[in-house]
Order: sequence, then C-alpha cells, then structure tokens
Amino acid sequence: MKIDEIQIRVRYGETDQMGIVHHSNYALYLEMARIEWLRKLGISYKKMEEDGLILPVVSLTLNFKKSAYYDDVIKVKTQLKKMPMATIEFEYEITNEQDEIITTANTVLAFLDTKSKRPLRAPKFILDCLKDNL
Repeated sequence: MKIDEIQIRVRYGETDQMGIVHHSNYALYLEMARIEWLRKLGISYKKMEEDGLILPVVSLTLNFKKSAYYDDVIKVKTQLKKMPMATIEFEYEITNEQDEIITTANTVLAFLDTKSKRPLRAPKFILDCLKDNL
C-alpha cells in the first residue's frame, strides 16, 4: 500500500525535563503524518468534516524502541494497512536522524456521520482515490 513520509523537528515544549519527547506527543506526530498522507492523495480532512464525515481514532498502539530528543529531526513513515471498509487502519514507523527505528505504531479510525455519530462505510470518493493512487 502507498507509503508517505514526513519530517518533524522536535520542539522544546514536546520534551520532558530530561529533554526526551514525552510519550503524549507521539499521537500528534501520527496525526500530522496521517493528514499529510491523505492530503497528498488529494483528500482534504477539512473538506471531509465540512461534508459531514469525521474520523475518530478508535485504537492507538505505540511501541517505543528508543528515545527522541529536543531538536532531533524525526521521520514519520505512514502506510495504509488495507483498503478501508467502516474503518481505516494505518501503520507507522518513526526513525531518528541515524535511520534507527525509535517507535512503531498503529491507528484505527472509524468513518462516522458528523450529526448522528453513526458508523459509515468508507465513502466512494476515498475508495476511488485510493484505487487511483495505490
């Protein structure tokens, strides 16, 4: 499946007193990577929400291998695990400047109607876009 990669420079406010990235920031890094992955396929998260579709995270798994530190440039590689149905699943690999894996992760998001908060099948425009770009 299609892979995308972004770079993020670790900011001071994302670290603890030891200069190590606090674990809570990894969810933000994954969100940044996921939104860019969609954007590069021509899918606007903002437009989806305006059109009544939301994608809440229903599962998040993080496996820490090494630490990231203040001012490091980390790379977040994002890959769609399988074609979406009522959920969409991504796998991630975060590496440091030495290309060492520091974190692996997985997220599952559900397609929901904004108003009713009821599950939906993956919209046709997303499936079409994925088929055209994979």
